[in-house]
Amino acid sequence: MIDRSEMAVFLRQRRESLQPEDVGLPRGQRRRTQGLRREEVAELCHMSTDYYARLERGSGPAPSAQMIASIAQGLHLSLHERDHVFRLAGHSPPPRGASSDHISPGLLRIMDRLHDTPAEIVSELGETLRQTPLGAALTGDASLRSGLDRSLGYRWFTDPAAQLSYPPEERAVLSRVYTSGLREIVTLRGPDSKAAHLSAELRMVSEEFRALWDKREVGVHPPESKRFLHPTVGMLHLHCQTLLDPEQAHRLLVYTAIPGSESYAKLELLSVVGAQLLS
Repeated sequence: MIDRSEMAVFLRQRRESLQPEDVGLPRGQRRRTQGLRREEVAELCHMSTDYYARLERGSGPAPSAQMIASIAQGLHLSLHERDHVFRLAGHSPPPRGASSDHISPGLLRIMDRLHDTPAEIVSELGETLRQTPLGAALTGDASLRSGLDRSLGYRWFTDPAAQLSYPPEERAVLSRVYTSGLREIVTLRGPDSKAAHLSAELRMVSEEFRALWDKREVGVHPPESKRFLHPTVGMLHLHCQTLLDPEQAHRLLVYTAIPGSESYAKLELLSVVGAQLLS
């Protein structure tokens, strides 16, 4: 059963405890509000300001589990805080661990400071959970994908367009990398896991994946530097730095180019062109 009054107080106190810089927003010169404004939180949570304001007033319709998950992420709640607000809303908290899409506040705080850098947070199955604007311009807008298509490994073997962003001479190696990595995750998570379901689906729909899976390769590593064949700016040679959140099995991927290089200049161009494309 929903506890509207307690949830309203909890949300308001969490909002007031956050500062704009905590969530990657500019402070502005004439700011008088304690913490974040309601409209700022509503934007972070992908909902209307009126809907969020009614939650803080303890009124309005009972929020769905999906809406609570969005609020928990927008307010940068910890796992304990996320579970608490789910219970206040009358829902059972979602599972923790590798199957969870909830990103830790620490990882989000780091990403919020990378607004001018291509970066993304991905699950162990290659599902992009959050992107910077330049990250979306580089690898595509992940918010447009759903279901199994959220996984790059799944798209790699089922959608020919997924491989077009990579040089032809590297595609065979990357196919082995994705298959090898998925096999290791299936072994780690077990036969009833999302990884096992994904591998079963791929074996049914992709002859290439099925042939590679039967080779039982493990430990195949990707190239040290990544090459992206972008449709607008052309070939990019990038380095990928990875930060792992072991509790949630999420990875923050940050793509950088050597200063002064051609790829560095192309990233700067993409930051302008990409903003126009996404808008």
